[in-house]
Amino acid sequence: MSTIDNLPPLREVIARHDLRAKKQLGQNFLLDLNLTAKIARNAGDMSGCDVLEIGPGPGGLTRGLLAEGARHVLAIEKDARALPALAEIAEAYPGRLTVIHGDALQVDPLAHLTPPIRIAANLPYNVGTELLIRWLTPKAWPPFWESLTLMFQKEVAERITAKPGSKAYGRLALLSQWRADARIVMSLPPEAFVPAPKIHSAVVHLTALPEPRYPADPTVLSQVTAAAFNQRRKMLRASLRGLHPDIETLLQDAGIAPTARAEEIDLEHFCALARHLQQARSGG
Repeated sequence: MSTIDNLPPLREVIARHDLRAKKQLGQNFLLDLNLTAKIARNAGDMSGCDVLEIGPGPGGLTRGLLAEGARHVLAIEKDARALPALAEIAEAYPGRLTVIHGDALQVDPLAHLTPPIRIAANLPYNVGTELLIRWLTPKAWPPFWESLTLMFQKEVAERITAKPGSKAYGRLALLSQWRADARIVMSLPPEAFVPAPKIHSAVVHLTALPEPRYPADPTVLSQVTAAAFNQRRKMLRASLRGLHPDIETLLQDAGIAPTARAEEIDLEHFCALARHLQQARSGG
């Protein structure tokens, strides 16, 4: 029995439209509407917001977002088989759901949404990280979105929220935490999905900060963190050698021991190093 609206249970919808999950599309469907409503609630008050959803599939989270009061939902779905099921939801919520058949990496959501905008999605595993990085690295900040409520493999969620000194700590943590507050708000076991994946999943909520936590040029910071974590077992004086001939002095100026390794350095010090490197390159 459906518990959040008057539409049929998702298992019935999937059977009627022959919506078996496709591995090549990274699909794992979440069928418990109580869980999809809970994910929607973790996105915050949506009554005055438009919401972007990627990969809605049969529409479990879509229904949760609409039932929880989203002003308008834009759902981008690559799999044409899901469109009839999503059309039934659009009919049940007149004027509040727009469905686009296309690739989320190719669609400009701002052509269809009115701010304020939140993003909520059970992201397909094969494009989830790429989409997150794209949303975290726009040309201008603050971004078009106020918050992201996204489901990932639990391992990815832990990388997003990791702290220095942990194995999960790396570029994704720095990128996420430089410009946003990030926290895990839900964990889900494999058996919550159809088909059940081999891994656990988790929902991460990210709230955009008005400005980055510490000043740094995005391109330079990206170069520093890429070089540092691509050779994370090396001392920074070795892994960053290619960035500047006097990298040891720059590390010391930023308050970083040249013998330290990437996973030991927090966001504040990476930003300081990026500033010193940029200044050194410009001859300052």
